[in-house]
Amino acid sequence: MRPLSGLQLPKFFNYYESPVKLVPTAEGGVASWRLSKDTGGWREANDLIDKLLFLGGDEVYEISRDEFVQLTEQERGRYLHGETPIFALYRTALALEDTIQEERRYPTTQEQALIKGIRRRTFVMFEEQLQRAGDPGADPTIASTNP
Repeated sequence: MRPLSGLQLPKFFNYYESPVKLVPTAEGGVASWRLSKDTGGWREANDLIDKLLFLGGDEVYEISRDEFVQLTEQERGRYLHGETPIFALYRTALALEDTIQEERRYPTTQEQALIKGIRRRTFVMFEEQLQRAGDPGADPTIASTNP
C-alpha cells in the first residue's frame, strides 16, 4: 500500500483485458486489486500501481466506473461456471450477446440496457458474496456509487 497525496480514488483500469481498481487505504495510501479469472475474486496487485498511474502502455486504459463493472462481469461470466442465481444471470447475458453476434447486428437499445442491468446486478451479488467470504478487495458499492 503506497501513499499518494492528491490522487482521486477509486480509479479503474483495463489492464491487458483484465479489470484492475485502485482504491484508498485506511492509512491514506493506495492499493491495487486485479480480477482473478480463476475465482472471480480480487488479487492484490500493488506491483501495478506505478505502471497504471505513470507508465501506461498500449494495453493499459483508464476506464469509467460503469465500464469497470461491465468488464468485470463480462469476464466473470466468460470464465466462471456454477449453478447459483448469479450464473443463471450470466448465462442470460451471454445468450443475448450470442444471439446478437449470430444475427450479425448491433444490439437494440433495450438489449443494451438489459445486458448492462444484468451485469450491474450480478456485480453487486458477486461482490457481496466475496465480502461474506472475507475477500479484502470486494466492494459491492462500486456498482451503485456515482463518481
